[in-house]
Amino acid sequence: VQLQAYGGGLVQAGDSLKLSCAASGSIFSINAMGWYRQAPGKQRELVTTITSGGRINYADSVKGRFTISRDNAKNTVYLQMNSLKPGDTAVYYCNAILRLSGSFSSYNYWGQGTQVTVSS
Repeated sequence: VQLQAYGGGLVQAGDSLKLSCAASGSIFSINAMGWYRQAPGKQRELVTTITSGGRINYADSVKGRFTISRDNAKNTVYLQMNSLKPGDTAVYYCNAILRLSGSFSSYNYWGQGTQVTVSS
């Protein structure tokens, strides 16, 4: 299984950026997908998650600015980030909790991370 994230970059404060992450491999089903981020010197933190049923959770720091969406047919999750702030600067990691073909258990997978830098 691979999670391939795209869309990071360098933007100015107030700009928008959209991340995408596609899961591929022998996937039977995906329970949830989401985004986490890790700033230099800080622990990885939750940004947002979305379940297969569409239940969404946001960190308080991004509510009203970030929007997560998901294309179940493409095993892809998106993160639309608006009104970006310098405090949003971090490596953003895609996450998926999924069940492999032939397995009865679900496992946690991580993408490689994509850098988002917001200048003031």
